[in-house]
Amino acid sequence: MLYFQRSVIGSVLICVLGSALIAASFNLFLIPHQLLSGGISGISMIVGYFTGLHISLLYFVFNLPMLIWGLLTVGRKFIILSVISVILTSWFMHMIPVAEVSRDIIMSSVTGGVLIGLGSGLSMWAGGSTGGFDILGSILTRKRDFPLGTFLFGLNGLVILALGYFKNDWDLALYSMLSIYITGRMIDTIHIRHLKVTVFIVTRKKNLLLKKMQKLQRGVTVINTEGSYTKDPQHMLMTVTTRYELYDLQGLIRQWDPQAFVNITETVNVMGLFRR
Repeated sequence: MLYFQRSVIGSVLICVLGSALIAASFNLFLIPHQLLSGGISGISMIVGYFTGLHISLLYFVFNLPMLIWGLLTVGRKFIILSVISVILTSWFMHMIPVAEVSRDIIMSSVTGGVLIGLGSGLSMWAGGSTGGFDILGSILTRKRDFPLGTFLFGLNGLVILALGYFKNDWDLALYSMLSIYITGRMIDTIHIRHLKVTVFIVTRKKNLLLKKMQKLQRGVTVINTEGSYTKDPQHMLMTVTTRYELYDLQGLIRQWDPQAFVNITETVNVMGLFRR
């Protein structure tokens, strides 16, 4: 229970940090140059540029439909953390003044992309998202294995085309595309849900670990083993999971069998029944 509480608190704190980074990127680097982020935030910026409405409010309102869809499709923890991220990002955008940190539009687009990618990647790593297309991408990556950041870059290209068309300024569109590309690369560096690992656990507490591992919803193969020197009978539990879920599995092992021997190897591909 104590580990679970620390895990939840840690996830929320990570989402707070990610939201602050995203809001700072918007107000200090992108919005002062009329640049766009991707997805729902980019749509909010386009509407805000043309109507004068506060972008933080638009960002929150436009994210509501995606959050509802995610609640019905993905799961409660994911959406709770996503709601926290969206609310905090809107709040930070309201609190941080819009100010031009750099007059160089290229440096602003690059820095903005790095901060958004870092903030989004941290939120996803904690188990949530920053709303918008992130939720759509997370839903789809549960069905297929591909880098989420690259997928989001393709979706966000549509938003950039809209900016170039409606403002008739393709320079801004291309600078925004640069920012979004960097964001995608940063997300792929941090968000590693699509990467698989095989975990071998040699333990004397087979039944206890199997019971605790049920909540991970991963298949486990049990192999009878024997210590080479001690000749003591043991068991080896083998499971394939994602790098994203590995943190939970390692915490579970540390809590319930800290003496277990654990070997973790990269997995190139998985065939057969595997919950993505």
